[in-house]
Amino acid sequence: MNYGVILAGGSGTRVTSASLPKQFLPLGGKALLTYSVERFCSCADIDRVIVSAPEVWIGHTRAVLDAAGLGVAEVCAGGVLRQDSLYLALKYIESRYGLADEDLAVSHDAARPFVNARLIRENIEACRAGGAADTVLPSSDTIVVSGDGRRVERIPPRASMYLSQTPQSFFIKSFLSICADRDADYLKSVTDAARILHEAGVEVALVMGEQSNIKITTDFDLRLAQFLLDGGIKLPLQR
Repeated sequence: MNYGVILAGGSGTRVTSASLPKQFLPLGGKALLTYSVERFCSCADIDRVIVSAPEVWIGHTRAVLDAAGLGVAEVCAGGVLRQDSLYLALKYIESRYGLADEDLAVSHDAARPFVNARLIRENIEACRAGGAADTVLPSSDTIVVSGDGRRVERIPPRASMYLSQTPQSFFIKSFLSICADRDADYLKSVTDAARILHEAGVEVALVMGEQSNIKITTDFDLRLAQFLLDGGIKLPLQR
């Protein structure tokens, strides 16, 4: 089974104009989270879609999805941190459906509304071929590393630098087993599954992302997303 796991937790405090968590903000006449859920629900390679939402917003999430004709997506309670939401979604899958060794999760941020079928499909293919996958873009900027935030510590070659997006994909049983063997403080310190998998020795393949696969974090991002929807740039949503 291929599970699409949409992470719709958090409060989105950096979108200062918001009166709702950012995943519910209107974009092009629809709630932000419906875009990624639509893409996963319409993808033939995905068997089930699970949306991990803040517990106090579960009813609202369900109502938003039902109103958008996305009743097939399931909603479970997420956690305070991103990794908590992912973990709880995976445990929900385990408790509701059981897990086979080949069951795979394609995890994606609800705040990235412009994911497309190619990214989902190539994540699945790369994961099944090697063990895990991470969606990335080559960095167009030089990356400067600083430990204290005041001085340059080193400047890695830009040719080897990539910016991580989502989706990220992995085998669920393997990931849960890795998490069970890790210290709680370590799990709180990491922000994505790819790092956990890589540091556990799992091969993480790269899937080339899209510049349009932006993450809505600030008010500027929300305005940029609306510009893209209005036709400022052709979005590769159907590939």
